[in-house]
Amino acid sequence: MADTTALYALRFADGSVSLYVDEQYAQERGVDPSKLIRVEIPREMFISGTIQQVREYVALYIEAHHRQTGTA
Repeated sequence: MADTTALYALRFADGSVSLYVDEQYAQERGVDPSKLIRVEIPREMFISGTIQQVREYVALYIEAHHRQTGTA
């Protein structure tokens, strides 16, 4: 069993994020898959965390990644 579960995120200019279970689901909702960011969520958080905790985790992950690479 994996220690993480992947989600796909779309980050907006205001720092908020939308989460998607996979690229196909995002595409069905009109999202350009090239704009998605894959984020590995710790399994325990994915199972027992709130959606707000997951959103905050993803937002912080993207912010940290953005600072390191200058992308996102």
